[in-house]
Amino acid sequence: MTGRPLPDPVAESRPFWEGCAGGELRYQRCAHCGQTQLIPRALCASCQHDELHWQVSCGLGRILSFTVVHRAPTPAFKEEVPYVIAIVDMEEGFRLMVNVKNGATKDLFIGQPVRIGYRAVDGVVLPQAEITT
Repeated sequence: MTGRPLPDPVAESRPFWEGCAGGELRYQRCAHCGQTQLIPRALCASCQHDELHWQVSCGLGRILSFTVVHRAPTPAFKEEVPYVIAIVDMEEGFRLMVNVKNGATKDLFIGQPVRIGYRAVDGVVLPQAEITT
């Protein structure tokens, strides 16, 4: 146990975390209005209908923004600094906040294409951005 905060899946988010464990990035799409949403909810954030279906993302996106963390927020992260947190615009129309694999800071830029990969941390599989060429 590292003391780092980890997800605690609940009924609404369990399909997302099960997808990560299986190498799939899952998101919800509303069958009523077609809106996509990453944060699992019982109702569509756009139209409030409950006709949500889980979809599997192709895993491709582009960096919208990123920051390099040089000072660990807690002792649990002190071995990982520096690391990069990025917001990624996914091709399906939702945004995902993830770490960038191996803290890659060299040549990182806004608009850079990434693929979502996965990393096991303390028994939980987390999505992460991997730089593509």
